[in-house]
Amino acid sequence: MPTYIKADQFFYPQGIRQGGYLELADGKFGRLLQSVPQDAEVIDWSGYSIAPGLVDTHIHGFGGVDVMDNNIEGTLHTMSEGLLTTGVTSFLPTTLTSSYELLLAVTENIGARYKEATGAKIRGLYFEGPYFTEKYKGAQNPAYMKDPRLDEFRAWQKASNGLLNKIALAPEREGVEEFVRTITDEGVTVALGHSDATFDEAKAAVEAGASVWVHAYNGMRGLTHRELGMVGAMYELPHTYAELICDGHHVDPKACDILMKQKGHENIALITDCMTAGGLADGDYMLGEFPVVVAEGTARLKSTGNLAGSILKLKDGLKNVVKWGLANLHQAVMMASLIPAKSVHIDDVCGQIKEGYDADFIVLDKDLELVATYLDGQERFHV
Repeated sequence: MPTYIKADQFFYPQGIRQGGYLELADGKFGRLLQSVPQDAEVIDWSGYSIAPGLVDTHIHGFGGVDVMDNNIEGTLHTMSEGLLTTGVTSFLPTTLTSSYELLLAVTENIGARYKEATGAKIRGLYFEGPYFTEKYKGAQNPAYMKDPRLDEFRAWQKASNGLLNKIALAPEREGVEEFVRTITDEGVTVALGHSDATFDEAKAAVEAGASVWVHAYNGMRGLTHRELGMVGAMYELPHTYAELICDGHHVDPKACDILMKQKGHENIALITDCMTAGGLADGDYMLGEFPVVVAEGTARLKSTGNLAGSILKLKDGLKNVVKWGLANLHQAVMMASLIPAKSVHIDDVCGQIKEGYDADFIVLDKDLELVATYLDGQERFHV
């Protein structure tokens, strides 16, 4: 027998549908009905909204866990369970620039056991590096940065059992175009960032198949009136998605607004770039090999004071873009669910309320505060 979720509104890709009963059967979404049988089992969320579970396609850690620790139990349980408290029901564990051997070990562990995640579902693996350039290294170790190599990538992909579905690189590295063309033909999403590339170098990488900009504005050559750089390429090149961290620290809200006007909300994927301290108290932490201080809403390298990932929860990024007046309710929800899923071609399994999809969804109040998170039709978190 199906269960029905009654609510004031439901966020669908095409728009917000007012009122009704959302059918749930065998852990999957069914139809949205205007009435149900008198004896039907109804979960009453009157006064609230139902949105698809959020999708974080760039996240390094949470709750004391870092993907690069290669603590597989932590990733599968502590991290994935913790993310349910942020509204995230699907995510890509994200690595940092590191040695070939450590990346291979992390990849092999996650690839073998990702289906054991007990909370938010692992929908792929994202390599942020190591094919970057030092000038915009951010909180990444330049000792491991190098030109892309297909033999390395193939080894990592084999170790992951095909789970490695996104990799970031700098367009100016040697051999990028052939590398990008080859792996995008195999269904891997290539993102561009941590780069001093010119507009033309970035454009060549996009023409080869790259389609995502890594944490917009951060770790990339800026725009000037004589050289548009990476930021100009991000603004100008169509059919690409921009990752955006909306914590108010990484990007000024006015710059977020300009990006949304340039690319359109349908091409902005809200991410967190969250590190191990997400969900924890202020204090001293590590991001990969680097000591980090978390205070006043930011994570910063102890050595330089530069930002080092974030402690943002995706539910708050969603809320911020509405609070800042940059997006309406529907646009904000889609930027945190459907658009990220589309950006890495996983919108066929998550990111939207659609008949036959896993019933992964969240309950929001009138102020866009998260009230509950459901996984496969079962309530897994409640405020």
